[in-house]
Formats: sequence, structure tokens, C-alpha cells
Amino acid sequence: MDRAVTDCAEGRPQGIDAILELEGPRLLGLARRILIRHDLAEEALQDAMVMVWRKAAQQRQADGSARGWIYAILRNRCLTILRDGARLSSLSPDELTRMQEARQELVSDDDWKLLAGKGRLGECLDALDDPARRAILLAHVAGYSHGEISARQGVPLGTAKSWIRRGLASLRECLS
Repeated sequence: MDRAVTDCAEGRPQGIDAILELEGPRLLGLARRILIRHDLAEEALQDAMVMVWRKAAQQRQADGSARGWIYAILRNRCLTILRDGARLSSLSPDELTRMQEARQELVSDDDWKLLAGKGRLGECLDALDDPARRAILLAHVAGYSHGEISARQGVPLGTAKSWIRRGLASLRECLS
């Protein structure tokens, strides 16, 4: 993956091809889990790949994995699309309700395994306690706000925020 990002940074289109070949189905799957609608997921993936192409040189200079950087770009693009209410205004109330119900079901521990693989990130995620792992998954994979996580888990807002903050700190420590 690092080689593909280097190719993008140096202006070689085969970098994007390699990223899509290696991670394309998983990237599209993540976008679909967050956005529900396939057309919006494809749009988010395309926008994310354009951003990867444009900012690859910056990532090469930064610390962190290329794969994590690409997934973060896609996730952020998906969240931006979700926040854009105009895109959803053409949907009927029943369709909006169905999308929200589908979103409620999209997060599982299997999502972590899919994203993390069997590498170091997977080991570090497995080391987290269940509430912290679940809160991080809801926030960073499904795009839930802290308030939504609090309501969904039936805990005070401060507790949900603490789970996320401590869980991310543990992940950083484990990965360093």
C-alpha cells in the first residue's frame, strides 16, 4: 500500500489502480455501511481517491500507515456526505426511516476484523475492553456522534466520550 501511495505522490496513475485493486471492495463496503445508498458510496469512494491522489505527497512525509490514512479520508468524506442534508431531501420519510434502521445494524465486531485484518491493529483492537472497542467502532466506522453513541449504549455522554478517548489512547500506545 505504501508503494501505491508513493506512486500517487509521484504522479503515476498506477498508484490509484493498485489501491483500488488491493482495497477497492473493502473501501466501497465501508462507504456503503456508512451511507447505505450505493450511489453515494461510489461518489464518496471516487472523491476519496481524488483526495488521495492530490495529497499523497503529504502522507508520505507523515507518520502512520498509508492504509489507515486512505480509510480515514474515505470515512471523513462519507461523514461529510451524511451531513449534507440536501442529498437526502429527495427521499421519502419511509426511505429515511429505513436508512436509519439499516444504519443501526451496520456495526459489528466483524467490521473491526475486516478493517484491521490479522495485523497489529487487529491485535490492539482485541486488547480493548468491549465498551471502548464498540464506542470507537460506532464513532470511527459508522460515523455516529458522541451523543448518538451515548444514547445507543444507554450511558451518559461523558462515559461514551471517555470510552472513546481512553480507547484511542490505548490504541496509540499499543501501535507505537
